[in-house]
Amino acid sequence: MRLTTARVHLLSAGAAKGLVLALQPDFERASGLQLVSTFGAVGAMREQLDAGAPCDAIVLTRSMLDALAAAGRTVAGSVRDIGWVHTGVAVPQGADAPRVADAAALRALLQRADAIYLPDPERATAGIHALKVLRELGQAQPERLRPHPNGAAAMAAMARAADPASVGITQVSEILYTPGLQLLGALPPPFALATLYSAAVVKGASQAEAAASLLALLSAPPWAALRQQSGFEPR
Repeated sequence: MRLTTARVHLLSAGAAKGLVLALQPDFERASGLQLVSTFGAVGAMREQLDAGAPCDAIVLTRSMLDALAAAGRTVAGSVRDIGWVHTGVAVPQGADAPRVADAAALRALLQRADAIYLPDPERATAGIHALKVLRELGQAQPERLRPHPNGAAAMAAMARAADPASVGITQVSEILYTPGLQLLGALPPPFALATLYSAAVVKGASQAEAAASLLALLSAPPWAALRQQSGFEPR
């Protein structure tokens, strides 16, 4: 008879995908459990939780987790801050594009773009902010926008298209995770946005102890360098 390995279910903001996947082997070795992760826009992850999707731990923005805690949806005292992630700008690898040092440089880059890739402008933190920035700069023409369900999907689509005249805006961690792209930098002032991502054990989790161990791993000091390489900055 084949034995089934017990599972720990994680719902996670796409911004943490690279970090979670990098640490998954260590977690599974230490726990003896299989980590099953679903990544996406924070709004979509909250919707999955509300719909009853299997979930032991969840990674969202700190503000969203605070709201869940206030509603009694997370285990008291289980929240762990992972780090801050900037919303950044990307172009395909090899594209001739300057760093976006200021608002004028950002506007000039966007004006030249044939296509602008971004996450869901209604449910993704970076997508909501990106659309706001594009509107303020007069660069939100619908025919140029390429929205996707989350930042990872948007960046993967831009990498596949390999159009040197395309630009992507999403969380820096999602840009760094995607082969075929180069990061030009974080959005410059006054459009800069840094988002604190945190994790918590969900109330009623079937693997609460293992979920807490996972969160400790994601936020542990020994992995600070990996978090920074993945696009997270310390609080």
